[in-house]
Amino acid sequence: MLATKRATSVIPIVFPLAGDPVGNGLVVSLARPGGNITGLSLQTTDIGAKRLELLREIVTPLGRLAIMANVGNASAALEMDEVLQTARGLGLDVTALEIRRAEEIAPVFEALKGRADALYVCGDPLVTNNRIRINNWALGARLPTMHGSREHVEAGGLMSYGPNFRDLFRRSADYVDKILRGAWPGELPVEQPTRIDLVVNLTTAKVLGLTVRRRCSPAPTR
Repeated sequence: MLATKRATSVIPIVFPLAGDPVGNGLVVSLARPGGNITGLSLQTTDIGAKRLELLREIVTPLGRLAIMANVGNASAALEMDEVLQTARGLGLDVTALEIRRAEEIAPVFEALKGRADALYVCGDPLVTNNRIRINNWALGARLPTMHGSREHVEAGGLMSYGPNFRDLFRRSADYVDKILRGAWPGELPVEQPTRIDLVVNLTTAKVLGLTVRRRCSPAPTR
């Protein structure tokens, strides 16, 4: 998205999913984005602390946490920093797993053996494209996982907490309609999620020997 912004300052741009549009420089502010770009924010860094809280409710005791992120992605790197700070503030022993390519995923799991009680996965396209592999390795290492979207849980991850992507894509169409009617993107406030889903894969929880209270939406099993 940053590359698209750099490519033009006159063609209107609408983003349906942005992890932290202010933090990564997409817009000046949520209220007045400025320029030729606007859309919907995932508020990834704001939700990170809540994801960690939910993970601690299921994985008890949680003393050692691993955090995986594609640090080549600005939003994922910001999320990793936020969760690192939160976890350390809770007194957790934290291991940061930095990746930039799919080929680096297997080696970080090898290096992680026996060093974590759970794995927090920061979402981005690289991680999403490799979600089945990541979840298979995590299950092999008996690591409960926390994700940002239900697609990862449907692929075998333990749980996710995050915005409903279908709702965000639907709402992004409203921006396109307004722009086609004459509105300028920089004057349309960036909106935040209104639907947040908590999803748990009960099959994965059973495999890991975890008990889940029934306040979560069950994810389809594979």
